[in-house]
Amino acid sequence: MSDNVILKFNETRTLERGGGVASTPLVIPTVRPDAAFTTGISSFPVGQAAPLHKHNCDEQVTLLSGRAEVEIDGETTELTAYDTTYVAAGVEHCFRNIGDEPMVILWIYGSNTVTRTSSPEPSLYSAIPPFCADADIAATTDRNNPTIAD
Repeated sequence: MSDNVILKFNETRTLERGGGVASTPLVIPTVRPDAAFTTGISSFPVGQAAPLHKHNCDEQVTLLSGRAEVEIDGETTELTAYDTTYVAAGVEHCFRNIGDEPMVILWIYGSNTVTRTSSPEPSLYSAIPPFCADADIAATTDRNNPTIAD
């Protein structure tokens, strides 16, 4: 068996996360157990956001389409297509769709074991489901079939 994996996006199952937020896990532990990173793409409808949270590892997020606002460690910055963020492990952050079309992001975590901790501080976006590659995403995949299993 080859160590290489090719994922066809249109053959990879997208997970509905609630509130219209959808995530498509790409390179996750069940697809490539010894990969040094975890990746995926998420889409947020107009007005939706990822709640304030932090991870156990570094994270890169690239805005693929739409307009967004990112808050990292209390500082807010507007983003447009292809703007990229790097968030160190343990730093609170969130992404908000501030445009008039879906916000689509590519996320890359610097670990194949990703945890997400919500901020204890209540915020406007606290009730919106997470989009990261957490345990429920990792648990629904099959390494022998890189699409998400039912």
